[in-house]
Amino acid sequence: MPKAKVPDTLNTDILVVGGGLNGLPLAIAVADAGLDVIVLERDDPGAVVADTFDGRVSAIAHASRNLLKSIGVWDHVPEAEPMLDIRITDGPSKLFLHYDHRQLGDEPFGHMVENRHMRMALLARAAEVPSLNVIAPALYTEIDRRQDGVTATLADGRIINARLVVAADGRGSALRESAGIGKVGWSYHQSGIVCTVKHERPHNGVAQERFLNPGPFAILPMSENRSSLVWTEHTDTAAKIMKLDDENFHREMARRFGTYLGELEITGPRWSYPLTLHQADAYVAERLALIGDAAHGMHPIAGQGLNLGLRDVAALAEVIIDNARLGLDPGSDNALEKYQTWRRFDSLMLLAITDGLNKLFTTDVGAVRLARDLGLAAVNKMPKLKGFFMEHARGTVGELPRLLEGRPL
Repeated sequence: MPKAKVPDTLNTDILVVGGGLNGLPLAIAVADAGLDVIVLERDDPGAVVADTFDGRVSAIAHASRNLLKSIGVWDHVPEAEPMLDIRITDGPSKLFLHYDHRQLGDEPFGHMVENRHMRMALLARAAEVPSLNVIAPALYTEIDRRQDGVTATLADGRIINARLVVAADGRGSALRESAGIGKVGWSYHQSGIVCTVKHERPHNGVAQERFLNPGPFAILPMSENRSSLVWTEHTDTAAKIMKLDDENFHREMARRFGTYLGELEITGPRWSYPLTLHQADAYVAERLALIGDAAHGMHPIAGQGLNLGLRDVAALAEVIIDNARLGLDPGSDNALEKYQTWRRFDSLMLLAITDGLNKLFTTDVGAVRLARDLGLAAVNKMPKLKGFFMEHARGTVGELPRLLEGRPL
């Protein structure tokens, strides 16, 4: 009787579950600094098609671009549109808040990048790093975390041994749930409608954030006289809008967009998603660290969702590499606690700020509207306070990991 084939066994330092916009940057950063890393990604990388725009776009803040440049990803991004100015208005009010990047230097506040382009850039860079192995498409059947390490069993029978597993597997993180880590959060009873608009006149790199009664209406600059819209509506209203035919959907969109950029044409698909907030009760467990949406999720009111995840990436990568260089275990309780202490309070503060802003600007009470408008106008005339808010938009506030400052690990 022939012997059963022994499954292949792979040994690595770090196992990252999820090869998306948080998982791959972390894997690249850590592997490029000298550790062995394996990424498990359930989707086929070949599904990322270069010439098919699916409507998904991300705002990459200045600090996040520093990270991507430092780990060699930014050079692979084929197209990015700079955000030079930010203009914030409250409904029909003539008072506004204006951020001009020249008040802080030559660098823009950030860039708008199509998600397909970011994915392509990450995969291209990952292929250049010898100690990084991306296994995709791949599914695991079990991940066993013990005091002395991690063992993952793949659906094809292969075994992976690691010192640390990183959950980059999204809002419904199976790793978070299997670790017994709970979360707190709530629904905003709002939905974000997303689409891309081509317009007659150039946007000149100006991002618009208009606070309307149901929620913010963001107009974010893209290449080729296009803008990405993140349009917030009450959930029931959003569902009705999404069911409209093209002509009526365009009419509703144009009514909110205005005429300042001339004739408008919707390009690419339109889609919507529910707006919620969540925060994991802990960002770490034995031999486990959470990053990105596995750890937290926020309202898109400030466009900082991906940037918050990349701050996790930069902090965790620094903790892992600093421990490894000292000959210490990168998956130890001490290392993980340092990561959690660094990131959890910062994340909680940003979630609280965005939650408060959403509630403030969706309150349709005359006295509150007046206070909001006067507040915007006052900040516009207070250079120091305005400068702080502009630095916040650039992602350069707080105790920054080296990668976010543009320094290598």
